Amino acid sequence: MTLKRISTGGEFEKRVGYCRAVVAGGFVHVAGTVGQGDDVVTQCRDALQTIANALSEAGCSFADAVRVVYYLPDRHEFSACFDLLAETFGENPPAATMIECGLIDPKYRIEIELTALAR
Repeated sequence: MTLKRISTGGEFEKRVGYCRAVVAGGFVHVAGTVGQGDDVVTQCRDALQTIANALSEAGCSFADAVRVVYYLPDRHEFSACFDLLAETFGENPPAATMIECGLIDPKYRIEIELTALAR
């Protein structure tokens, strides 16, 4: 099996020992991704852009997503992201889960992990 590793060159990838995405076994596995910004919607939008870039490098898009997991430190903030997520996935919604948990830094309001079919 051939693996393709996709890196954004972010400081934590090398420091922690991971890459943004791995294409393997017919799937693109995108690592948990946080975004920058002052609120959950801005961070969600930024994280989705980072994920979109990784999917594009893998030769696919959000239309190929089959599974997404959202991690939030406060589940009550999730509803603010609904419109953005519905717009992002459109007619191709993946299976999804939202988990309330602590994130690596309190400034982060959402982390998104995604799996897509590889093309």
